[in-house]
Amino acid sequence: MTQTSPPGWHPDPGYTGFGPRHERWWDGTQWTDHLRVPPAAARSRRIRVGAGITAAVVVLAAVGGGVYLLTDDSDGKNDTVASAPSASPSPGPGRQRGGNGDDGGAGGNSGGGSESPEQGQPEIEDGYATDLASGISIPVPDGWKGESGMGAGVTTGSYACPGDTDQQCVRGGVFSAPAEALKLTTKTAKATAEKDIEANADQSYGEAIYGGITSHEELKSEAVTVAGQQGYRVRWKVVTKNGDDGYVESLAFPSPLAKDRLIVIRSGFDINAKAPSLSVLDEITKGIKAASGGGSGTKA
Repeated sequence: MTQTSPPGWHPDPGYTGFGPRHERWWDGTQWTDHLRVPPAAARSRRIRVGAGITAAVVVLAAVGGGVYLLTDDSDGKNDTVASAPSASPSPGPGRQRGGNGDDGGAGGNSGGGSESPEQGQPEIEDGYATDLASGISIPVPDGWKGESGMGAGVTTGSYACPGDTDQQCVRGGVFSAPAEALKLTTKTAKATAEKDIEANADQSYGEAIYGGITSHEELKSEAVTVAGQQGYRVRWKVVTKNGDDGYVESLAFPSPLAKDRLIVIRSGFDINAKAPSLSVLDEITKGIKAASGGGSGTKA
């Protein structure tokens, strides 16, 4: 910043290229110690909590084939959905501004309108849910709902969860998160997908909501190319005690932003006439791409 730049929130000059792109407060003459994650267009949700939350990183977990998005709620605030960073600074430190459907094929509704990204920042595009932390965009099928942020998800067909009708499950959902956010420390895409699938199944169709999983059948365990990266996926069919059975899939591949960082995409689809078919999941996977403006794909 120049000595004549007005006070405001601006991209942190010390940003390392991993995780949320923090903003730092410029007081008009120097950078201060005030940091924040860019403001969220927040909406409260009552959806089942599954995966752990890492500070300032959006974590997503499957719920009855669906997903929810969380930010760090250690201050007791409601769960919120993260959006793209604001294009202009807000007034000062601490003063932040504040689809359901059934089946469908890939390509359709917007995942949140286009934004003008900072240099090197992934861009949120129409028709995609964009993971700003991992640098990928997931296509939003017709009739589905997409959420972009430090993690991304697409969902369809909400309904009351069978084990807790005060909470909402969905018929189908696909979401992304950095492997580190899910506490996965395995080094290869294959090992990461193989390790994650059990946790994905449990959080999607586990004890509290579906009475637990009585059995599972492995449907796929194979290498796959996603967003130009060599990845690996594992897909299970699970049988539950209560409610619908389901399909769950864990897919891992390197981030286009940095080859040594793995992305995990968790998917869950109910086995129900109102749920999307597995062909939709395959179409979504084929349509995942590196987000525009997301950098060169080299290590940050």
